[in-house]
Amino acid sequence: MPSDLQTQLQEELAEVDWTSLKPHASRDALIIVNPLLDLVKVGVAIAEDDKQSVAHWINEQLIVKPSAEDLGNWNGQPEKMFKTLIVQPFVLICAV
Repeated sequence: MPSDLQTQLQEELAEVDWTSLKPHASRDALIIVNPLLDLVKVGVAIAEDDKQSVAHWINEQLIVKPSAEDLGNWNGQPEKMFKTLIVQPFVLICAV
């Protein structure tokens, strides 16, 4: 049965264009989530400070900070869409 947090985060999933995400990139708050992972499950793990899961995903490079190359590519595609989930202070993103 989903937790209240999981339900809340599921309801907060949104599709957002790159232009709207740029301010979050400038404050280094974006985290790219590999499409193999469930964005909501990653959000729950981060919100609940599940260090073991988060460390595993980082080690496997399943969650990463955007590279300069990523940012440059997206700046050239302001209409590019991402699935997003805000888990303060981060914005989790996955390309659509």
